[in-house]
Amino acid sequence: MNFEMLFVLLALAGMVAALIWDQMRPGMILLTVVVLFLCAGILTPKEMLEGFSNKGMITVGLLFLVSEGVRQSGALGQLIKRLLPQKKTTIFKAQARMLPPIAFISAFLNNTPVVVIFAPIIKRWAESVKLPATKFLIPLSFVTILGGICTLIGTSTNLVVHGMVLEAGYEGFTMFELGKVGIFIAIAGIIYLFVFSNKLLPDSRNSNASEDNEEGQPGNLHIVEAVLGSRFPGINKTLGEFNFTRHYGAIVKEVKSGGERYTTNLDSVKLNEGDTLVLWADETFIPTWGESSVFLLLANGNDEVNPAPNRKKWLALGLLVFMITGATLGELPFMQEMFSDVKLDMFFFVCITTIIMAWTKIFPPKKYTKYISWDILITIACAFAISKAMENSGFADLTARYIIDMADSLGPYALIAVIFIITNVFTELITNNAAAALSFPIGLSVATQLGVSPMPFFVVTCMAASASFSSPIGYQTNLIVQGIGGYKFTDFVKVGLPLNIIAFLISVFMIPMIWKF
Repeated sequence: MNFEMLFVLLALAGMVAALIWDQMRPGMILLTVVVLFLCAGILTPKEMLEGFSNKGMITVGLLFLVSEGVRQSGALGQLIKRLLPQKKTTIFKAQARMLPPIAFISAFLNNTPVVVIFAPIIKRWAESVKLPATKFLIPLSFVTILGGICTLIGTSTNLVVHGMVLEAGYEGFTMFELGKVGIFIAIAGIIYLFVFSNKLLPDSRNSNASEDNEEGQPGNLHIVEAVLGSRFPGINKTLGEFNFTRHYGAIVKEVKSGGERYTTNLDSVKLNEGDTLVLWADETFIPTWGESSVFLLLANGNDEVNPAPNRKKWLALGLLVFMITGATLGELPFMQEMFSDVKLDMFFFVCITTIIMAWTKIFPPKKYTKYISWDILITIACAFAISKAMENSGFADLTARYIIDMADSLGPYALIAVIFIITNVFTELITNNAAAALSFPIGLSVATQLGVSPMPFFVVTCMAASASFSSPIGYQTNLIVQGIGGYKFTDFVKVGLPLNIIAFLISVFMIPMIWKF
């Protein structure tokens, strides 16, 4: 192992430790590592910056705006209300009506706005029909992940790997190519949730914020639940150190963190991303902070005051269908021949859709920068540079040789299994895009050294990096439902670990059958 390999190994170990420690945003941690590689001469300035102009990264950024347009149109809120039974029902029947359509929706929209819209509505509905909301919120997050793995645009990870595939000089994924295996994982996962989630999830965690709403209510204030985002300025501070009332004009009544409720000695409670604060707030709180990135979710138990007009809903849905249909048809050979001068891919159609949404004011064009998660984009851009550094230093080739030697006697299925496990462990501990960045060059090196097609390794990286079920850390939607559902870390392990195993078994069995070595 030469100096460059050792330097990359130590830098990556430090990166993983920093991501687990969670004292800084993932984008800044990955950018720090990339700058270290630049200083060590492992990356050139051009290689460092290539990720910031990658089509996959820019597509993810534009899809944030498309998802926001659909969210602000109000179409999703109306849809979930139609799906939820309005009369007395059972948990199984409600899940059967709810989960498959949500998985379908999340195949085409960013998972986070889907969960942000649906979670408070589902929680309020569950309370109204006297069913525990805890039976629905983790399944809500999990089915958005399951739906997302079925299409190219269902999750940012698929687009990141797609971009890396193109950078490596190979043919990228088509719109529904990943669905050849993703749909089987999604179906198996949903069936598993139908059968076992009711038994494995807690009946209640006292997450009902309206239990004692009236008790000690100050003046004309009402209850609001706020899930803390990564940009909340009081992260890793206690409420005593961070004066919430002075910053936001609301009084903290309760803190829910890691499945625990804190109602006394609140000044000593440390605030973390994903915690839920139950607040006394006036009517101006949600309009003022509803579009702020410091909160992942705000809910007060009421429907929106000014629902969007039907014209806006239909236009938003029509543009979404146009984008998906256009990108799908654009992949057909006769379309490519007809429009040989223009590449009719997802990037092309998401650009058109975003501009139309802006000019028709489906989302407020003057505020468009608020709706883009810049940290995710920086993480993705740096992921490309980190993968390049692993290749340039020879670290990816060295790791690939170890993997090949370890699994040599067991054949290609064992190699797929090892790549899945490595990627999946990383995605549970850090973030899905960082996990993909670490695994992609290793899979590519394994394929190159064996002289086989790398496509099975690309696909398994997508599946494993998205299969974040066993912890609330790896996926933002898990963090959101943990707070408002009052779940403990162990709840995700109990329900999610079997889902990880299901995704593993189906991926290892099916991927080599569909994408030949």
